[in-house]
Amino acid sequence: MIKQSLMKGTFILGAAGMICKFLGLFFRWPLQMLIGDEGVGYYQMSFPLYMFFIAAASGIPVAVSKMVSESYATGDYIKVIQILKKSILLMFILGTGFTALILAFSKPIIKFLKWGDKSYYSLIAIAFAPMFISIMSAFRGFFQGLQNMNYTAISQVIEQIGRVIVGVGLAYLFLPKGIEYSAGGAALGAAAGGLFGGIYLIKKYFSIRKEINVYNPPDNEDVLSTLLYIAIPVSIGSAVSSIMSLIDSAIVPQKLLQAGFTYKQATILYGQLTGKAFILINVPLTLSAALCASLVPIIAEYNVMHNRHEVINKVDLAFKLSFVIALPCMLGLYTLAHPVLELIFPGQSAGFNILQYSSISIPFIIITQTTTAILQGSGCYIKPVLNLAVGCIIKIVITLCLVPIPYINIYGAIIGSTLAYLAAAFLNIKLLKRKLDININYFQTLIKPAFTSILMIISVVIIYINVYNYTMSGRIACFFAILLGIVIYAVLLIVFRIFKYSYIKNRFFKK
Repeated sequence: MIKQSLMKGTFILGAAGMICKFLGLFFRWPLQMLIGDEGVGYYQMSFPLYMFFIAAASGIPVAVSKMVSESYATGDYIKVIQILKKSILLMFILGTGFTALILAFSKPIIKFLKWGDKSYYSLIAIAFAPMFISIMSAFRGFFQGLQNMNYTAISQVIEQIGRVIVGVGLAYLFLPKGIEYSAGGAALGAAAGGLFGGIYLIKKYFSIRKEINVYNPPDNEDVLSTLLYIAIPVSIGSAVSSIMSLIDSAIVPQKLLQAGFTYKQATILYGQLTGKAFILINVPLTLSAALCASLVPIIAEYNVMHNRHEVINKVDLAFKLSFVIALPCMLGLYTLAHPVLELIFPGQSAGFNILQYSSISIPFIIITQTTTAILQGSGCYIKPVLNLAVGCIIKIVITLCLVPIPYINIYGAIIGSTLAYLAAAFLNIKLLKRKLDININYFQTLIKPAFTSILMIISVVIIYINVYNYTMSGRIACFFAILLGIVIYAVLLIVFRIFKYSYIKNRFFKK
């Protein structure tokens, strides 16, 4: 099994994530045209339960990735297979159990949450997804632990393609029966995607098992207990992150009413925050998630081998990649908020200043995610969760205090989120320095990427103005400004020796 460098693994998973984002448009657009806002509403009602399962089960793939990396590095191939088998068993129990619970209690859930009766079909359909997603996630953790991200990346694209084809196809076939049936067909796409992605990974596992040459390992109960010891805090951390979004949904609309807004005005502001700003902010977070997935097994390997020099190098590289991703995205979304919204949502650019101020949180979110991954890879699981919980408390307090103030309103939620992740990032960095006894080279990891990002955004603004004056089209100007901005930024990264060309070449073609 060929291992990949941190940079190459991040690039592969990041590219797959962006492809999946793009493919997702081919799910959303047809679905909107087929079943409209009402049908999409039925579909969306069931989706948070699916996302809750993803958060609840997210710790196991991370634990598998870390444990497989450590065992593979020390040559304990028997334990590698034991970890995979136990993780499959654990994920199967978790996935089928969640599926069974939703199927058994679907009507009480709908009644408790006060959904319409027509949402029943979407809920039943989405219930089958955890059963397939769980097995696929275990194999993804396994391959990530072997530090080969190709299989995870390809499975992500296959999953998304399956979701689009099956989901949209069934939505079209069931439409004559009613939009509620059509929404249910769309929800089945998630299960189909998990099934297709899982089949691909299982097939690849059998093709590489000969390299490991272990077929019937003895049972090892310690593996299961270690898996749970690592997975439970990580899953709780993911749940805390989800709570950040739930806080907004539970508090913000009500507090906007207290600020003097009508129900319609409050709904519009909340929609601009969650339906526009959050969607665009999630784009750079896709790249950050790719970095974290690559980072955990690599840090775990060097940590278990007591290779302090490489651990420090990888921490510095992780910080550098984080800021290289975060800073241009923050500056780009802040500066071009209005043109970007007009490009993606033609005629729907209202709320662009919400996107502007929300973009300020991007570096803090990404650093929180990166430092959490480093700490998890080095064996620290609980304290990052506590740090995020501190951020969550800050978020609640600030949101409660600021949103009811009329001239602050929705921006109080943005301030709360930004300061919450700032606090979590600060506490994580402090913990990281204490645990690993390292000093981060901020000149290389922060100042140089910041300077490069500023030069890039100045170039982007100049390009935008000139193209707009020539074409008189904001959308065309925005498209070319972003495209050329990416090229300029890549060149500047090499010119200012943030990444040497020889370094990039070696990291992409060598371990």
